[in-house]
Formats: sequence, structure tokens, C-alpha cells
Amino acid sequence: MDVRELVGQARQGRPRAVARLISLVENAVENAENAAKAANAARPAGSAGPAGSAGSAGSAGGDPAAPAAASRALREAMAALATGAARAHPARVIGLTGSPGVGKSTSTGMLIRGFRKRGSTVGVLAVDPSSPFTGGALLGDRVRMQDHATDPGVFIRSMSSRGHLGGLAWATPQALRVLEAAGCDVILVETVGVGQAEVEIARLADTTVVILAPGMGDGVQAAKAGILEVADVLVVNKADRDGVQATVRELRNMTGLVETPWRPPIVTTVASKGEGADDLMAELDKHQAYLEESGEARRRRLARARDEIEAIALAQLRSRFAVLHGDRLDALAERLLGAQTDPYAAADDLIAALR
Repeated sequence: MDVRELVGQARQGRPRAVARLISLVENAVENAENAAKAANAARPAGSAGPAGSAGSAGSAGGDPAAPAAASRALREAMAALATGAARAHPARVIGLTGSPGVGKSTSTGMLIRGFRKRGSTVGVLAVDPSSPFTGGALLGDRVRMQDHATDPGVFIRSMSSRGHLGGLAWATPQALRVLEAAGCDVILVETVGVGQAEVEIARLADTTVVILAPGMGDGVQAAKAGILEVADVLVVNKADRDGVQATVRELRNMTGLVETPWRPPIVTTVASKGEGADDLMAELDKHQAYLEESGEARRRRLARARDEIEAIALAQLRSRFAVLHGDRLDALAERLLGAQTDPYAAADDLIAALR
């Protein structure tokens, strides 16, 4: 099917077209990386030299168009999505993050029910970790959301992180564009189970919900990780367990130290029973109102667009390095080890070859 026709069908909200576009987005990076590896494998040994010399950019094995060709369909799809009429009200992007086992998927399911009661169409991107050995992923987050599998107003997509750090997949920003074009009013992004440094969701979402659970030491971990700096709403899930009041107290003490216009509220929930859903929805609405009234919503969306452009540009640069300068980089590394150059001069040499 023609890419523009696929985009047109996605704009009509057809689930199969939306799924195919997200698959196109996910596969583009892997295809580009494979093309770069193939180009390096095809380059004759001992071909190090200036760009344009034998065995580098001018050789068949070092064709810099190889990665670009692998993502041509992706470029066409993104162009078609970007040139459509801008929505009067952009989709709300809500990120849900937290340690493994705190109930992120169950909380996501609870929010789906809440927004569907309002008549909102909901898109869900659930990011699962991938194996560092096989690259595979279970993609099991949506198992906990089966109640919504047959709802035409809900689109759920599991994505593999494919080794990308930060709690998300590399393709998540582009997948957001697909879901917004498909007419989703609300997009919920569930991260992988994060540790103390995976806070990329805060740069992607309008509202970041940090989920914790009592009895897991999360209060102390929150302080160590600086997680209060990325949380717009704090949720203590599994509030029917012992220790919930102690966790809430720890969080309240820490939020009292936050000196920002928005102080993260603390909501207790039992997502498996739907308890606390109304309170959580109310706090999300308050934060959305704050974003719009303060101008923070536009600032965050501009930052998101800037980060997306930068990530794509850096990915393209990495591909060009892999295709054009694998041998040059090895030669510069040998010179550095031999005390014939310094790392900054070597980097300048490598970058100059791209001009």
C-alpha cells in the first residue's frame, strides 16, 4: 500500500493502518542499522583514508545513502503526517512511570476506563524491555488491559525498547505523532520498569505520573533519584497494603521542599479495584489546566519537538559515521594510543570529513 494512502487511512482512525505505521516507525532504525553494518562489511579491508578516497564514501560498500534508503518510507510517512491540518486541541500526553511491580499497567487500564467514560478516544503506548542477548521482548503489558481490547475507541500498542535507555523506545516520539494523527484525544505512555536515572518520559509527556507502592522503599528511592523533579502527580498504588501512610508521609515531607509553581499532589489508589480513579483524574485535570493557563503546555511541546529533531539528527550522524568512517575512526584511535594526537583533535578530524 502507498505510504500516503496508509497515512490517510490512519487519519480516519483505522486500527490496521495505525498499527502498520507504528511498525514502520519501529523498524526504520533497525533497518538503518542493518544497512550500515552491511555497508561496513562490504568495504574492503585497509580502506582507511580521506572521504572520497578508495574504499570510503565513493565506494559501493560505503554508500552513505544506504541508511537513508532504509528509512525512505518513514520519511514519507512523517512528511505526510506533519503536513496535515493542525489540530485545534492537541492530544494530551500522559506518561506513567515507576519501578517494576508498582502497578503501572493496571493504573493505565484504570485511566483508560476513566477517559472512556468521558467519551475521549485513547491511545496507549506500552514500552517493554528487550533482552540484551536476543533483542526480543515479551510485550506483555497489554495483557493487563484486555478489558479494552475490543473497544474501538482505544488503541493499545506494545513497543520493545530495543536497548534504548531512558525507559522509552527510540521510536516513541514518532509513534505519538501517528496516534495523534489518528485522532486520539489522550495518549498514555507507559515506560519500562525504571530505576533511578530513566526519566526521559518527563521530556515527552505533558503530565508525568510517578507511581510508587508501599513497602518497597520507594520513598527513599524517590529522594535519591530526584524523581520529584520529574513528577507532576505522585501516585501511591496498592494502598490496601500496610505502610501506605508512611509512604505518603515521606512523600509529603519531600514535596514540601519543592519550590516550584506546581507542587505535585499525592494520590492513593488501588488500581486493581478502580479505587482512587476519580481523585487521580481530578488531579490530572488540575495539572492540565495549570499547563494551559501558565503557558507551560506550549513550552513543553516546543521542547518535545526540539528533542525529536535533535534525536533524529544525531541518529543520522551516527549512521554516517558507521558507513563512512569506521576505518578512519580506527586509524585515529591507533594514533591516539600512539600519542600522535589528542582526542579533541581526532574528533575534529572525524567531523571535518562530514562537511
